[in-house]
Amino acid sequence: MLGVSKNASDDELKKAYRKLAKKYHPDMNPGDAKAAEMFKEASEAYTVLSDHDKRAQYDQFGHAAFEQGGPGGFGGFDFSGADMGDIFGDLFGDLFGGGRRSSRSASNGPMRGANVRTSVNITFEEAVFGCEKQLELNLREPCQTCKGSGAKPGTSPENCTKCRGTGRVITTQQSIFGMMQTESVCPDCRGTGKIIREKCPDCRGTGYVTKKTRLSVDIPAGIDNGMSVRIRDKGEPGTNGGPRGDLLVEVRVARHPVFQRDDTNLYSTVSIPFTKAALGGKIRIRTVDGEVEYEVKAGTQTDTKIRLRGKGVPSVHNKDRRGDHYVTLVVAVPTKLNREQKKTLQAYAKACGEE
Repeated sequence: MLGVSKNASDDELKKAYRKLAKKYHPDMNPGDAKAAEMFKEASEAYTVLSDHDKRAQYDQFGHAAFEQGGPGGFGGFDFSGADMGDIFGDLFGDLFGGGRRSSRSASNGPMRGANVRTSVNITFEEAVFGCEKQLELNLREPCQTCKGSGAKPGTSPENCTKCRGTGRVITTQQSIFGMMQTESVCPDCRGTGKIIREKCPDCRGTGYVTKKTRLSVDIPAGIDNGMSVRIRDKGEPGTNGGPRGDLLVEVRVARHPVFQRDDTNLYSTVSIPFTKAALGGKIRIRTVDGEVEYEVKAGTQTDTKIRLRGKGVPSVHNKDRRGDHYVTLVVAVPTKLNREQKKTLQAYAKACGEE
């Protein structure tokens, strides 16, 4: 059934069985009666061969050793002597991505508190150069009345008698595979390992009270929309002496009427007179650092792109390293001309040989 030789080692037996059990397990083959029967037969085979006494009986008498009243004296198949804990712990861990809880993690040890999330709105310029913002949050702080114990002053929490202070309980049940043990959170203490007989009147036994707190958060230069700033130890309190979680502040950056951003680079469009485009000359270009002067070449065409090095956004990881500012020049055609302007342009057209 397991596909191993008669002198197979215990490790070979376990490996062969795990392979078959994963293949034919009912949860992997819902409604497949044949797979369920194969799973049962593989389990029976492993239970016999993994037990040294039963294996010796099987080697001597074959299947007859486990038939009712057979020479082996077993009186039918019985799972009770089998230790299936390791096999099924590994098997269900593989099937469902979990695994058996280690004794250490099962104990009532310190656990870190959960992170808290909030958001802050900033301007485009504040995102480029960084800023400081004030936040008002409702955070849980240790109760000063009970010093965080949750018990009424003058009393103390007691060890839970059901789980003996571990926070976990083990339940033993009889199944077709023998005695199976399951571990779960203690229902009496809810995993804390402690029972509070008389609760603190201020925090109602939680050990914490909610307070409105003002915090200052430094927004680094170069931060982009959707990024978060982490403030250590300002999240939810830990349990059983564990550290607090963190506060994650998501930054929401307002759009700018002139500049568009792509990572650390900026983009904008500047309109220039057609005379300046034809003759060349100096123009003023708006950047995040203020206006800069730029020399336009004679004969510049519309959609000409220029690059202003180092006039982009600082890197959020290194504020001394900045991106570039790319400017698209658009030649503006006048929509209204007075008589003198028209006359001048007509002379220009005639000089160019235009009708």
